[in-house]
Amino acid sequence: MSEGGAPIIVSALFGSDDFGYLNGLRRMHFPPERNIIDAHLTLFHHLPPSIAGELKHRLAEETRGIPQPKAKLSGLMSLGRGVAFRVDCPELEDIRERLADAFGGLLTPQDQQGWRPHVTIQNKVEPLEAKALLKTLSEGFQPRPLEITGLASWYYRGGPWEKLSTHKFAR
Repeated sequence: MSEGGAPIIVSALFGSDDFGYLNGLRRMHFPPERNIIDAHLTLFHHLPPSIAGELKHRLAEETRGIPQPKAKLSGLMSLGRGVAFRVDCPELEDIRERLADAFGGLLTPQDQQGWRPHVTIQNKVEPLEAKALLKTLSEGFQPRPLEITGLASWYYRGGPWEKLSTHKFAR
């Protein structure tokens, strides 16, 4: 795969059951014409392609032989024109902070902001539709564990993401 100037995205990977649950909700509630990627938890939105080698090395260091971090879907959050699940995972926050420190001078303003880990299941809809889904999903919501199996990096070329690397935590 050539980098071709495409920015790199870093995301967490979910266990198959959690991926199925979250992606099912995303397919049900995300406008189909805009739903070009599966459910995901983004750590970084735009890293320069020039760091691909170092990034892969650092992601491998953060995952190889390391137990899966303890994570949970802790609540729902309004995105104004969408809905997301809030994710609590202190270990993942620590990993992101170390990576942000390593690549500090290369981060875009979006990636320099405080990180709010979440999984978007609806976006780009009318505010009333988003508010209705938030109400529906909030009824009876209970925090639940979320399996984070690894980290991945992707090239972003304007459409579906192109895999750069995958790094699995120990089970």
